[in-house]
Amino acid sequence: MGPLLLVLLLALILFGAGFAIKILWWVAVAVLVIWLLGFLMRSTTAGGGRGRWYRW
Repeated sequence: MGPLLLVLLLALILFGAGFAIKILWWVAVAVLVIWLLGFLMRSTTAGGGRGRWYRW
């Protein structure tokens, strides 16, 4: 019974990690798209004429 529970636990962990990694890829793509849009559509007067749309 112990090895069966170990295998089931391992399968659950790997399934959860795979799902989390897939979600993280979509989040990374969304952030990249938002950053590119902000970079391309930045205003030249924003930030005192420096053209930055972010505050780093």
